[in-house]
Amino acid sequence: MIARYSRPEISQIWSESNKFSKMLEIELLAMEAQVKLGKVPRSALAQVRKKAKFNTGNIKRIEEKTQHDVVAFITEVSRHIGKNASYFHIGLTSSDVLDTALSLQCREALDIIISGLDKLEKALLRKVKRYKNSVCIGRTHGIHAEPTTFGLKAASWYTETLRAKKLLFAARETVSFAKISGAVGTYSNIDPFVEKHVASRLNLNIEPVSTQIIPRDRYAVCLSNLAVLAAGLERIALEIRHLQRTEVLEAEEPFSKGQKGSSAMPHKRNPVVCERICGLSRIIRTNALAGLENVAVWHERDISHSSVERIILPDSTILLDYMLAKMAEVVDGLIVYPDNMLKNLVKTRGLIFSQRVLTMLMDKGLKRMSAYEIVQRNAMKTWQELSNFQDNLLADRQLRKIASKKEIKACFDLDYYLRNINIIFKRLGI
Repeated sequence: MIARYSRPEISQIWSESNKFSKMLEIELLAMEAQVKLGKVPRSALAQVRKKAKFNTGNIKRIEEKTQHDVVAFITEVSRHIGKNASYFHIGLTSSDVLDTALSLQCREALDIIISGLDKLEKALLRKVKRYKNSVCIGRTHGIHAEPTTFGLKAASWYTETLRAKKLLFAARETVSFAKISGAVGTYSNIDPFVEKHVASRLNLNIEPVSTQIIPRDRYAVCLSNLAVLAAGLERIALEIRHLQRTEVLEAEEPFSKGQKGSSAMPHKRNPVVCERICGLSRIIRTNALAGLENVAVWHERDISHSSVERIILPDSTILLDYMLAKMAEVVDGLIVYPDNMLKNLVKTRGLIFSQRVLTMLMDKGLKRMSAYEIVQRNAMKTWQELSNFQDNLLADRQLRKIASKKEIKACFDLDYYLRNINIIFKRLGI
């Protein structure tokens, strides 16, 4: 099912052919190091480089018999190498090759995801600038709170992507480690120089203390950071879904020509892409949990983590690449309705200015609870009678003894609520 969402660039990273190609590269670099150590003839390396190749189908057929993927790989490559096969895979254990190759695959996948995040950042920044001063209602608990701007909403999403990028770079650094240290990480049958040489040529760090494997907390960090990004995409998608509701309709994901919203109701324009992003984020979060479960293994190694990683690492990176691409499309083509925002702003008949009235009364010396009681009394009357909040305040005799008509009306100035938003935008250089 995951292939349905796969894009060629990132799916190729997780292909069997790419994995085996990286394994072969690691094997040849290890052999190159052995030449430098004087343990392998230089002529043998030259011949191996010339002849070494593999057929993925053959490897899979051999694996059916051996029940061991690396043994199958070595057998297939050795068949092509011929007489110099004895110099191939000297002193290495399977995980030396597998884990180092996995580090390379993760790094490549993260580079694509970072590139996709760049595109989303730019799309969001365009929306921040365009709707910087487009006033809309802010909501808490789904209920109208106080005025904000749509640009500030987008700015919050934008800054979250900036934080997510830092997490992706941290994940990239965390997984970029080579391990060529033998059966239990003690270099018992291989010189540490081999690991140093391979890591240097592949631009990887050396795992400081390995067992038979690279510690799995590295991949848990990677998957967790991917899950944080997925949650951020879900946050954007969920907000757009709410804003697209018929009763709200302040923003709407793109609806292309010829698109259909329902087999039964031709009028439907549904936020299907945003709903899809919300659903897929659940998979990535679940995969992060599986990555955490992989950290604990028996002693120096078991393979309880291995089968899980073959699913969760490709799936999480492929899905996130897809989600980023779709979210960038949604943000780029987002239909925004500023007029509807203004209509919604007045739906509560002035109640959104209640805190300003409360503050004004306190500034005049009234104790908070007394001021709160006056304002809430009139607010509840507005809710229940569907009347106008300002009119109710002006008709309140107790309030009028404290505040003048001019002072009350001044509390309903929209600009008051937005007077400091430029400070926020300046932090972003906007």
